Parts: sequence; structure tokens; C-alpha cells
Amino acid sequence: MAEPKNDEFLDDIESAEAEALAEEMAEISDEAAELDSLRAERDAFKDKFMRALADAENARKRGEKARRDAEQYGGSKLARDMLPVYDNMKRALESATEEQKEVSAALLEGVELTMRALLDVFSKHGITIIAPQVGDRFDPQVHEAMFEAPVPGTKAGDIIQVSGEGFMLHDRLLRPAQVGVSSTPAS
Repeated sequence: MAEPKNDEFLDDIESAEAEALAEEMAEISDEAAELDSLRAERDAFKDKFMRALADAENARKRGEKARRDAEQYGGSKLARDMLPVYDNMKRALESATEEQKEVSAALLEGVELTMRALLDVFSKHGITIIAPQVGDRFDPQVHEAMFEAPVPGTKAGDIIQVSGEGFMLHDRLLRPAQVGVSSTPAS
């Protein structure tokens, strides 16, 4: 009968070892599960961080572009308001007769100097004149057709008269040049 006690003892030891091993395996699987959970959480935080970093960079770029646009085009309303001043000064200079030029030479010289100063300010701030010539092709991007007329010796789409100059502010149109366009059909 001593042997059955020995077998029972061995069974108890094996059972205790099995339980200990099972507990160890459970602890390991719990630790592995916790580790997997922490890795997933870390990856989620890393993804959120990378997205926030990209958003911040995009916001910086948008802000920089908005700043550049404000710097270049912020004065467009003032520039547009100054165009009639240019037009009136140009008309005044063009309308002076030879007699008026002799009598009022100093006045006209002052108007010419003021006109040059205005053009220098325009140039300094990126305002350029669009001055089409008769015979140029009509470009709807920078010209405004005031009328169409059939004119012999021209092709449809040719500029036949310039009514007013246009202006660009850097690469944006402030005012289109006002032109008359030929409607002569192709022969």
C-alpha cells in the first residue's frame, strides 16, 4: 500500500506543477495581451501625433500663403481706386492743345511729373499697364470687348480700337483693357 501513496504523491506534485504552469501561462498570456494592448495604444497615439504634425505644417503653409497674398494683393482696392486718377491725368495731358502747352508749360510739366511719380508708385507695388495696340489679337483674359465691328483688312478677333488701358497687380487683373474688336468673317 505504500506504492499508492507514492503514486498519489506524484499525482499531487504533477497536478501542482500543472497548476503552477497554467498560472504562469495565464500570467504570460495576460502580460502578452496587456503588451499588445499597449502597443496598439502607442500606435494610435503615434498616428494621432503624425496627423497633428501634418495638420500643423499645412496650417503653417496656409498661413504663409495668406501672408504673401495679403502682402501682394492687400492694396488692390486702393490700387483700383487710383486707376481713375491715372486715366484723368492721361486725358488731361492728351487734351492739351499746342497753344495751351505754350501758355501753361509749367502747369503741364507739373502734371507730367505727377504722372511719372504715379507710374513709379504703380511699378513699385507691382502694378503694370496693359496697353494693347491696334492689330493685336483679342485676349479675353486681359481685354474687355466694348464693341465689335466688321473692318475691311482685318481678321475676326483683331483689336481695331483701344478705348482704355488695363492694369495688372502682379499676376491678377485689376482692370481689363477696353478694346473694340473686328468681327470681319474669314474669307
